[in-house]
Amino acid sequence: MTFKVLLIDDEPAALEGLELWIDWEELGFEVCGRASNGKEGLHFIRELAPDLVITDVRMPLMDGLEMIETWSREGTAQVKFAIVSGYGEFKYAQKALRYGVNAYLLKPVIPEEAAEQIRDIRRELVRDREEQSLTRMASYEEAVSMIKDLLSGGPDTFDDREKEVTRLSDAMPAWNMCLVQAAPDALARLRAKAAAMAEAGEYIYLVDLEPSSFGIVYGWNSAEDNDKAACAMAEELLADCADGQRVFMASGQAENSLLRISRCCKAAKKAIQYAFYLDHAPGLILYEQVEHLQSEDHFERLDLFEEMLQAVSLLDKPSLRKAVQLADSSLRESVPNPDIVKKLAIHVMYQIMSHMREAAGTAAEPWIEKYNIPRISGTVMTLGDVMDDLLFCAEGCIDFFMREQQRQSQGIAQEIIDYVREHYREPLTIRKLAEVFYLHPVYLGQLLLKKNGIGFNEMMHNLRIEEAVRLLENSSLKNSEIAERVGYGHYGQFLKQFEARHAMSPNEYKKRMF
Repeated sequence: MTFKVLLIDDEPAALEGLELWIDWEELGFEVCGRASNGKEGLHFIRELAPDLVITDVRMPLMDGLEMIETWSREGTAQVKFAIVSGYGEFKYAQKALRYGVNAYLLKPVIPEEAAEQIRDIRRELVRDREEQSLTRMASYEEAVSMIKDLLSGGPDTFDDREKEVTRLSDAMPAWNMCLVQAAPDALARLRAKAAAMAEAGEYIYLVDLEPSSFGIVYGWNSAEDNDKAACAMAEELLADCADGQRVFMASGQAENSLLRISRCCKAAKKAIQYAFYLDHAPGLILYEQVEHLQSEDHFERLDLFEEMLQAVSLLDKPSLRKAVQLADSSLRESVPNPDIVKKLAIHVMYQIMSHMREAAGTAAEPWIEKYNIPRISGTVMTLGDVMDDLLFCAEGCIDFFMREQQRQSQGIAQEIIDYVREHYREPLTIRKLAEVFYLHPVYLGQLLLKKNGIGFNEMMHNLRIEEAVRLLENSSLKNSEIAERVGYGHYGQFLKQFEARHAMSPNEYKKRMF
């Protein structure tokens, strides 16, 4: 913890001597300025806000004690003073004591004694700052508690704290709330930054709301300056946000009393709803920008969502996309409450899932797990996000059923072929394959021969040699390594099968490539 010290003396040599013999950094101070008389010293005290002022007594224009007396009358910040004076000036020491001077350094200054007195002053400064911090923290938490009560129940909820609420409200002529919504990863960082802003500022309070949002309640000099205040806070909060991180922010309508902060919050919530209909990063939305817009609590064109379900049942992608586009346009025109849109989209997605389970049973579960329906209820979703998720789910359902139809039409043989294509590198035999599909080995072999025109073993060799050719062309592996990688336990068998299909050895094949 470092404190600032201001040095005042009309003899520069005296100041330089003090600096020469005292290690300010070791004592926990930094010299923030130097003045040559009391008048200049007052100016620097106002401008630099030092924690400690070390001043000589006798100076032109205004001596040190006059300066301290003037500051004690008009000063707005607590400053500790130490005066430097010579022997025989006892009257100055008496007067200094009346002004509450913290240390009296006799000339010639003995560095060790001066350093010890300055250490004592620093210990007092540390205690003062800790007490101020605790007092400010308690005051801040009390204010946040009162604001939360105002947001939840209004002024009527207060009993014995009515005076405290009124006193806080009267401290600033205008009050408002800035509402912030973000995904969990970004919200934690934004909240930490907002907490730092509240700690550093005055009459700025962080209030947690829903799990995915928080509010910044702030007092300002006038309602006319509200937009500037909100924009400045938003700019500071968004400064470190990574590209692609979506954050919604909106300020309410300024009120001249903190007792009406719930109205500010309600206005901010109304304003932030319009971020749902903006597919670009909206930044801060001011209530004044959207107060003329009317948000509906219902949506008339429910038939468009029914058309989506109908298109899914018919496996008709073009009709599905048309219904989604029409719904998107109609929603943007009527601007219903975002919660209504999300509920409609979730309803359609659950209907699709139910249809999949009913038709395909457990086979549909792996596909259903791909769709994160609860994501749609997130507060930083836009209409474009919701419609994209809905379309993704619906088209996925259509694709699933089309694949199921194809699989069923091709029968079990296609399943066997797919399995062989996936496992041909393994020591797979017709007997092991028959065990996987619960078929007799002879019947399985006949099934593959009828489907492919070749037997199981020939199919395995073809797949392995095709992969070997690819590796010869695209890797630096040795021939023996390739043979092992594609599933041959003996290189001779690999060589035989390769030559049978390409009429040359792997080495000759490599030479022809170049």
